[in-house]
Amino acid sequence: MVTQIASHLPAQCVITVLPKVCHALGNVGKDNTAWQLRAHRLIGSRIGFPVGPKENFDWPSACLEMEQLITCWTGHAQLVAIQTKEDEEAREKVRLQGMAGLHEEPLAGGQEHGPEGELEEVGVAAQEAAHGADEGMDMAMEGEDDDMQPIVGGGKLARLREGWEGRVNDDADALMEEERDHMMVFGRNEGQDGAIHHHANPRNLGNGRQLELEQHQPLRSPSPTPALECITLPSDHIAPVNSVLLVGGEGAVCATGSRDWNVKLWDLQTSAGGTLLHTLGGRGDFSTHRGWVWCLASQGPLLASGGFDSTVRLWDLQAGGAERGLIKSGAAVHCLSFQTDVLLAGTFDRRISMYDTRAAEPLVKSLRLHGNAVMCLAADDKYIISGSKDCTVVVYDRRAAKGLKKIRLSSYLLSMSYSGCEVWGGDNSGMLHSFSMQAGTLKPLSQFDVGHTALVTGIHRSAGSLYTGSSDRTVKVHIPCAPPRTLCTLRHLAGVNGLSVEAGVLAVAPGDVNVDIWRPRK
Repeated sequence: MVTQIASHLPAQCVITVLPKVCHALGNVGKDNTAWQLRAHRLIGSRIGFPVGPKENFDWPSACLEMEQLITCWTGHAQLVAIQTKEDEEAREKVRLQGMAGLHEEPLAGGQEHGPEGELEEVGVAAQEAAHGADEGMDMAMEGEDDDMQPIVGGGKLARLREGWEGRVNDDADALMEEERDHMMVFGRNEGQDGAIHHHANPRNLGNGRQLELEQHQPLRSPSPTPALECITLPSDHIAPVNSVLLVGGEGAVCATGSRDWNVKLWDLQTSAGGTLLHTLGGRGDFSTHRGWVWCLASQGPLLASGGFDSTVRLWDLQAGGAERGLIKSGAAVHCLSFQTDVLLAGTFDRRISMYDTRAAEPLVKSLRLHGNAVMCLAADDKYIISGSKDCTVVVYDRRAAKGLKKIRLSSYLLSMSYSGCEVWGGDNSGMLHSFSMQAGTLKPLSQFDVGHTALVTGIHRSAGSLYTGSSDRTVKVHIPCAPPRTLCTLRHLAGVNGLSVEAGVLAVAPGDVNVDIWRPRK
């Protein structure tokens, strides 16, 4: 290419100018100032980025990740917005048709604000119940105390009538205008703690699991092809999935741990919808664990699963999921972190245990750093960072074998992500916490409200991306700046139990027996 360009340039330019241009271009990728300018153009010059220390920050990787994130997820959010607008227009058309039908056949002796007005209101609500359950619309009844009440089962029309009985004397047009401004929900309450709204999206934002509607939806105009595709793994579990983990380096394999006591491995590449590879278990065992599987971690070819049966079990991914060890932890295992030389387990009995998976007696050390159950862990080759239900975060120095710092919070962390010099955590109230981590010193930076209204059950942060999942039935995709810039919100039918991200692939455990996989479209 350069030779062809040089052949068209004057000789003097080739001798004196072209070498300087090539040298300058060769240094562009090494110039952090250029990458910082690019990052600020992506997110705005007044936004704090990175949130943590700038020393040794990987600007090229951050910019690459942000550009990919914005391209994929902003496009998906715009697609959902277009479809939502079309749905609103269709519902408005149905509402007007219902009004026209009622005016054509008035009740004998009807009064302006009497039974006729009540029938009209119920008729409009019933039309919306039949036609309005669609993508981007959450349906619910508003109770007398402004609580959102879910509508479940077969007596929908009767409950709609009950919801309107106290308001039949109001102006009908005002009621119908207010009706359009309310979210309505059909779906079951999965019993997730802290869930404030019961979001039920029949098409689940294009994830392939649709609820049956009472009538056919109006035809849509063609939508733009999204940059992402979503697949739902076949429903092979018989109880909710608690934990998901992408392994293999390119998001090629997904491990799922469930309340049915099993861990399953899924191939995400050989077929369009994912293929079950193995259900893990030792010879003669009828299940992977003998209790709920709560957490997963991997390092190289080894996969570790922790459960409420007070065990950590090891599996060899290169040998078809063969069992490689059983560790008795003494209490329910809440969280795992797998490093190259050690496996860490946080348990209900307030301990953090360190295991050498190669040894016949794997327990290396048991640490008692907290006053309550250990809920989340993160680590590297030097430090262990742990969060507990006692509302503390502790840093432990592995080489010095001592605790370095304990930070007390007003809430407790359930999920944690540690990369570079930043630690991010999600707490039991829906808030995100960011910390800087340098030379063993953990320093609180900021707290962010990104719109979650319940437990933050999963978090993944990298140089240019931030994913959060919550029992409020949402997964949010953000730019990891201060404050985080939310690109897209995915709504699910139940509280999200966990998430995993690898190579641009997102796996979500949406609180039921399925697992959703979001990945760039090929």
